[in-house]
Amino acid sequence: MNLLSIENISKSYSEKQLLDNISLGINQGDKIGVIGINGTGKSTLLKIISGIEYPDEGRVIKGNTITIEYLSQNPNFHAEATVLEQVFRGESPLMKLIREYEKEIQDPNSSGEVLIRLSQEMDAMNGWSVESEAKGILTKLGITEFNQKVGTLSGGQRKRIALAGALINPSDLLVLDEPTNHLDNEVIDWLEDYLNKRKGALLMITHDRYFLDRVVNEIIELDKGCLYLYKGNYSSFLEKKMEREEREAGSERKRQGLLRKELSWIRRGAQGRSTKQKARKDRFERLKESGTDLLEDKMDISFASSRLGKKVIELEHINKIFDCNKVIDDFSYTLLRNDRIGIIGSNGSGKSTLINIIGGRLQPDMGTVDVGETVKVGMFSQETYHMPDNLRGIEYIREGAEYLTTSEGEKISASQMMERFLFPPAFQWTLISKLSGGEKRRLHLLRVLMESPNVLLLDEPTNDLDIETLTILEDYIENFLGAVIVVSHDRYFLDKIADKLFVFGRQGKIVQHTGNYSDYKEEIDNKDEDAHIRKAFKNKEDSKEQEKERALKFTFKEQREYEEIDLNIANIEVEIEEKEIKLSDPSTGYIDLQKLMAEKEELQKQLEMKMERWMYLNELAEQIERIKSKG
Repeated sequence: MNLLSIENISKSYSEKQLLDNISLGINQGDKIGVIGINGTGKSTLLKIISGIEYPDEGRVIKGNTITIEYLSQNPNFHAEATVLEQVFRGESPLMKLIREYEKEIQDPNSSGEVLIRLSQEMDAMNGWSVESEAKGILTKLGITEFNQKVGTLSGGQRKRIALAGALINPSDLLVLDEPTNHLDNEVIDWLEDYLNKRKGALLMITHDRYFLDRVVNEIIELDKGCLYLYKGNYSSFLEKKMEREEREAGSERKRQGLLRKELSWIRRGAQGRSTKQKARKDRFERLKESGTDLLEDKMDISFASSRLGKKVIELEHINKIFDCNKVIDDFSYTLLRNDRIGIIGSNGSGKSTLINIIGGRLQPDMGTVDVGETVKVGMFSQETYHMPDNLRGIEYIREGAEYLTTSEGEKISASQMMERFLFPPAFQWTLISKLSGGEKRRLHLLRVLMESPNVLLLDEPTNDLDIETLTILEDYIENFLGAVIVVSHDRYFLDKIADKLFVFGRQGKIVQHTGNYSDYKEEIDNKDEDAHIRKAFKNKEDSKEQEKERALKFTFKEQREYEEIDLNIANIEVEIEEKEIKLSDPSTGYIDLQKLMAEKEELQKQLEMKMERWMYLNELAEQIERIKSKG
């Protein structure tokens, strides 16, 4: 079933053509990823489809009953709204009903009749389960204080609240712009699972290649105003794009051959102005105009770096505390010249703090950071607020260096480097304030590399950078003659560049793991599985030993347990049911949800243990009865 179609859409900003006569159909069950370099119009396309912006030409066709939920890359927030109020700010009838009910229940002068009516409507529209789901999603996203004012939260927390609002709002088409930004690895794993199970169509921009590989079944690539559609996930896209470019290369070689022949004829200066000769000249012009630009501006960043001595950076007994919260606890490490280190952990655990201490931007409370004399640190920060808005791009790059020497000894000017970083000459004089977030980060990355560092510190470099930039950056790191430390939640990126991980745990403890992210994940999964197997085996062996040591009869304690176990199981089931009612009841907005969920999980564990015990006691009772009947 077709949900929405766009026909012959075009969109320009100033002189820049973003979308050029593109068409697309979105059907029920489609899960589409949108990729392309920064500034190609990906977010603009999503806004046009969602009805936030309008095309210059063309039209969007959708049924009157089709609903679209859109998550912006930079959502709007109401500072005085609570977390739950912000989540329920959707415009669907259900969201309006939940808001009305929440407002009424908090009003001390509320009418009982109004509450009864709203409760009946909540029953009819299944509002209770939606509210419970919203709290569950918020908890999974690390938001547990539902009555906290949104204005007091960090940017990352607010983005997660907006994501929760988009996920719980019923829609036929869910449109997400960079949903994985500001999420740690565990939450991204959960979001993958959630979107795979979700019914309805999905359209999203993301540069997380594992996410694309595991969630989407189609990929749209935007390139120079054109739209290319590929069936399959990211791995399929790579194969099919390579095939397309090989076909285009063949066509281009054939066109170049024809051009050479035509050019030779033109240069011979044929006599006269016959119609046939004019037709050949017209054909030559058409051949020139029909060319495929295969010589794309690639970011060749095999740059020379300054020499790095034996001593790089030594960290000894580093400690850091913020507001009585220890984020780094007695951490020591000696950085090696060829180290490739990834730093992972939950949001707020202290990852950026550690990289800022290593880079000298922050001082530890205790411990020392000893930096070698030859070390030249290049630091790519998570934010771009330090970039002066009043400077033009080329001016900002020239502040770092007028030219750069490649590993082959070639000198490249700042302007030429900007071209290689996909900033064409006409765009180099654009004010930084007018660049998109991704373009600013690309410019910031170029500035860092222009300074020829021999130690790279990268704090979340994958946020807002397009896949093409990331691929070239990965290749650069692979050939970089120096140490690299990266804070990142991008699992694909960590798998490609890291051979060692610093993993932040509880209370500032940092554990070192050898290998990339997949190696670490496999190790953790194996540990969990081994622990589970050992526990099950131990329980089984203990049970066998107990059976050998005792005669086939009830002890006094077992007899009493056997008589009471049915009632105990029934009581636990009633308690679990009561917890579920509280979780789905709107009044739970004022109760600690985590406490309720923990209590419910504990009761479920008790119930499982009681059921296992019930089976054992009943089997024993049957065996005792059989022996008695034989005797």
